[in-house]
Amino acid sequence: MATLCRFSRLSPYYSGVVQQLTRLASVNSLRCMSGLSAQFEESKNRLSKLKNDPGNEAKLKIYALFKQSTIGTVNTKRPGMMDFVGRAKWDAWNALGSMSQEEAQKAYIDYINSLVAEEQEEQQETQTTSSTQKYECLDVTVQDGLCVIKLNRPKKKNAITVQMYNEWSSALKEADEDPGVVITAVTGAGDFYCSGNDLSNFMNIPPEGMKQMAIDSGKLLNRFVSSFIDFKKPLIAVVNGPAVGVSVTIMALFDAVYATDKATFHTPFSALGQSPEGCSSYTFPRIMGTSKATELLLFNKKITAHEAEKIGFVSEVFPDSSFQQEVWPRLQALSKLPINSLIFSKALTRDMEKDVLHKVNDIECDRLVERWLSDDCAKAIMAFFSRKK
Repeated sequence: MATLCRFSRLSPYYSGVVQQLTRLASVNSLRCMSGLSAQFEESKNRLSKLKNDPGNEAKLKIYALFKQSTIGTVNTKRPGMMDFVGRAKWDAWNALGSMSQEEAQKAYIDYINSLVAEEQEEQQETQTTSSTQKYECLDVTVQDGLCVIKLNRPKKKNAITVQMYNEWSSALKEADEDPGVVITAVTGAGDFYCSGNDLSNFMNIPPEGMKQMAIDSGKLLNRFVSSFIDFKKPLIAVVNGPAVGVSVTIMALFDAVYATDKATFHTPFSALGQSPEGCSSYTFPRIMGTSKATELLLFNKKITAHEAEKIGFVSEVFPDSSFQQEVWPRLQALSKLPINSLIFSKALTRDMEKDVLHKVNDIECDRLVERWLSDDCAKAIMAFFSRKK
């Protein structure tokens, strides 16, 4: 169109030609936009028919592309610091910059199509799994005395949602009460053991407000950690890949930790404006000493599996190439041991600390509620989402 406009300055003859070409180009453009608009409307309808929540990152992207498609570039001020959702939506929209409405529509259509295709693929995979599976975020099996709790959100790096917190606690309770279970192992599906808290949890602010959400989250975390403190039978972590946050801190409440040499351990609490949980403020210094615990819990240091073994946090490290082939036969052999002997022996080594651990858990959760409501936590989490975008 810019080229046509330059031609219009040359002569009356060219000016007449240009007017005809401009009208023709406008008609074609309108036809193109009309076709896009029809697909855009169809995509909106397809989005409304998605059965599964695509996640907050996906919803932010959808929101941003929709706004860019229908309005254009950002035309409002950025919301205040405590408006997590408003700021995240504004940042997602603003990140699209000068993308044209036509480009945004195309991107919106393509993205919705990809979400629909992904859900259809997941539904097909679900249909092939056992209909007796009672958990959505976990894959739990019991065979010959060995209960395996597999964190089963591989596409999200097994990040822990509120639902997974509840399911994990329930699975532990069932394993502890099942007379057929001797040993319980926790592992992850895919390449990650667990990426810690799904930070999109912070985006789902209820009508009651941020304060009530923080209080409820503190209670949820307290119950979750308590289910590890009170677990009577041997509990083994089978760390198949990187572990982050709460999935690392609760490992000190396990009875053994077996890891692939590709595993890493990371507790980036201060980087997110938060504080330790899972009784790690008490267990980490006891296991690895104050100096090493400080590096992990305060200074966000990430350590390898071999480093974790050296400081006594990991029981044994296996080559990644043979990890699965070596670990599971060992656990199957352990599941043949007399159950009462294991329970009584664990009680002798653990029960004297139970009251202390519960007290530490209460203190840590109270502190976290305060952290979640603080300005520096809000800033750190928003910075995290900005980096991800």
